[in-house]
Formats: sequence, structure tokens, C-alpha cells
Amino acid sequence: MLRPWSLEIQLDKKSDKALYLQIADAIINAVKSGKLTKGNALPGSRQLGALLNVNRNTVIEALDVLIAEGWLITIDRKGTFIADVIPEIVLTQKNETKASATSEETKPYLTFDDGHPDSSLAPTNDLARAYREIFSRKSRWQIMGYSNEFGDIEFRKAIVQMLNFKRGMNITLDQICITRGSQMAMYLASHCLLSKGDFIMIENPGYQPAWEAFENANAQLLPVAVTSDGLDIDQVEVYLKKYTTIKAIYVTPHHQFPTTVTLSLKKRLRLIELSNQYNFTIIEDDYDNEFHFGQRPVLPISSYDNAKNFVYIGTLSKIVAPALRIGYLVSSSENIQKAGKHRKIIDVQGDNIMEEAVLQLINDGKIKRHLKKTNLIYKSKRDYFERLLTAHLKDKITFSRPEGGLAFWIVPNSEIDVLATFEKLQRSGIKIMSPKKFSFGTAISGFRLGYASLTEKQMEEGIRALAKIL
Repeated sequence: MLRPWSLEIQLDKKSDKALYLQIADAIINAVKSGKLTKGNALPGSRQLGALLNVNRNTVIEALDVLIAEGWLITIDRKGTFIADVIPEIVLTQKNETKASATSEETKPYLTFDDGHPDSSLAPTNDLARAYREIFSRKSRWQIMGYSNEFGDIEFRKAIVQMLNFKRGMNITLDQICITRGSQMAMYLASHCLLSKGDFIMIENPGYQPAWEAFENANAQLLPVAVTSDGLDIDQVEVYLKKYTTIKAIYVTPHHQFPTTVTLSLKKRLRLIELSNQYNFTIIEDDYDNEFHFGQRPVLPISSYDNAKNFVYIGTLSKIVAPALRIGYLVSSSENIQKAGKHRKIIDVQGDNIMEEAVLQLINDGKIKRHLKKTNLIYKSKRDYFERLLTAHLKDKITFSRPEGGLAFWIVPNSEIDVLATFEKLQRSGIKIMSPKKFSFGTAISGFRLGYASLTEKQMEEGIRALAKIL
């Protein structure tokens, strides 16, 4: 039975915001305010369309957005419901009774994430439509049976072509494995390359989830400092001379995480020389190659002809939608065969229907158009964020405008307790990424502030709050 909730959605048909987004945002606001709670059923798309006096397809588009973002779930032959686990939000309670006696933690009203795209821009409608079309036309045996552990072959061909033509690589079909996101690719690479007693060099500050994957493979971590032009290559050489069982180095050379700096050409070439000389693998995580605002992105280390030992990891999650878990792992055919064997242990295959749906968007040119549109939007947001930092924090921080990616790296000019600053912001309702999340040992003095998912008003509010505390 559908929950009899009072539908109070006011649509402005003269607004620049599409009607389906107005509907989606209204339902999100109803969840935030507590009018809708987990498990509540929504009226059917026809009924909603009639209530709102809009075309049913407009309602379906709104529901597709909410499903893709995790606000709603669908249950066959039952309907559409508010999800049991909804995205991180601040629930507004008009009639608060009493605060928890065990916690005084302030729930954030504004979040600077670590560089997430704006999910409202994702081509979820096109993706959902393509998914439904492919699902409906596939034969039952194709849907229910197992397929290749390396991913849909036509999808792999498309990614190979993209990497060869757009990123200067020279790989073949047997050198790629499609994964459920880049973290799975990291896990597979770790277990193909590392074993107990091996060392792997990592950037510090750096990407902690990758470190956890390496430690899960029983490897020991060797932190390498990051300078204004990327990895400290002198420190890399010191480690190589000291330890004989260094098997790999993990790098984010395009837009280093979290500092956003680009590894210089000189250092790239020297790293390749050292890799060939000492026979260790360069694990290159190119997590946001598509978001670049300069003349053109810097080509991956893995694209260099003399790079003999490499693993290249990429993702489509930031391009299409954060909830979409599709990544890829590129390496030698031998390493990919090993990855396939490990893949079968934890996950026999990926989501082949989704891979074909994304492939359809690629072939239709929709991904290309989407990237062109969003890069213009994100460039505008980046420039506005830079103006805010200059206006409100010019004398308190040092930063460089990133030529790509969706975040800024700011460093306080004076010595401060960055963890205490993080906690002050938390108490004031501003959430940022804790320096603990990217520091190996002692907390690095700096903050990573994602801007792409925020409005201009939210950006200004957050920067003003940060200026008061620094």
C-alpha cells in the first residue's frame, strides 16, 4: 500500500532548471526534512505525472536520477521506495526534543569533499534508458549466464581505442581488464605484483585506500615526499639502493592526490629509467584524466615507449556517475591473466549489461558531449573558487590554481595544528577531509578542498568559515 503523503511540489516552468530536476530536488528536500523516511513508498510515475500535471517521462527521468544517486530503490512488482541507506545528508528536524547525551558532534551542513563531480550533471537519464533498452533486447541466456572475467569484449575494445588515441598508449585487447571501480583494480594489481616481504614506494601525502590494498597483499610501505613538481625522485633512489625487494611504486602523476601537482617531465623520464634499471613496476593511478582545463592533459607515464614495467588504472565513475562502478586495469598480458584469475575468486564477472549501456553512450557521442559540457562548468567553478580563496584567504594560505581535477590544495602560511583546525571546522558544521586520511604518520600541513559538487553560495559560505578559523 502506498504511503498517503501530502505532495507539495511547486514547479516553475519558466525556470532554467529542468522540470525533472525540480521534481528530484523536491523529493530530496522531503527526505531531508523528514517528511519522507526510509522505506516510504512513492506514488507510481503515472500518478505522480497526473498530480504534477507533467508528462510521465519527466517523472521517470526524475526517478532515474534519484535511483542513480541512491535516494530511491525499486522493488519488482512492488514499486519505488525511499532507500534504507541514503546519501550523507543533514536531516532537518523542526521539532527537536533533546540532544544526545553521549555526543556533542555537530552534523555538517556543508561538505568540501575530496574532489567528487556534481552528480546532478551526470547523464543518468541517457544511461538508464540505454540500460533498459539493452536489458530488454538481450536473450535470457545472455543475461543470466556468465561471461568473460575481463569484461565485455566490445566495451574493452572501446576503452583500448580511447587509451591509444587520446592518451598516447599502445596496448592491445589482451592488456586490459574491466573492473568494478578503480579500487578493485588496485586490489587486483596488488595481489598480482606483491607478496609478503616486498616493499612498495608510495606518495606522502597520498591516497590511503591504495595503501590499504598494498598492505592487504602483505607488502610494506615506503613513503616518498611530494614537492612542487611531484614525487621526490632523490628519495626514490635512496630507497632503491637501500632495499633489494622493492617491487613497485604507486603514483598519481597527472593530478597528484591530494596536492594536485603534476609530475614534471624530467621526473617522469627519470622514474622510467629507474624502473627499468631496478626492475620495479610503476602503478599509475590516473583517476581524473578527463578533467583538465589547460591546452591538453599530460600523457600518462604508461604511454612512454620505454616504460617496460607498468600498471595503469583508470575509472569511468567520475565521468558518468559516482555510483557507477566501472574501472579498468592495463598492464602486460601476463599481469592481466593473473588479474583475471584473482578476479574470479572475488567476482566472476562485471556488470556486462551496464558496460554495454556505457558503450552505447560512447558510440552515440553522449559521453564526449557530456565531458565537453562539464569541463566548461567545472572550469568556471574552479575560477570562482580561486577568486574566493584570493579574496578571503590571500594572506593566510599558499595555493596554486590546478590545471585539472576537481579540488584545490591549500597550505597554511603559519604553523598550525591542522588536526585541531579540522576539528574546529567540524564543530562549526563544515566538513573537510581530515589530514589523517592522506598522511603517512605525522599529519601533513595542508587541506584538500573539492569544489565541483558545491554551488557558488556554498563555496563562499565555506571559505568564509575557513577564513575565520585559520
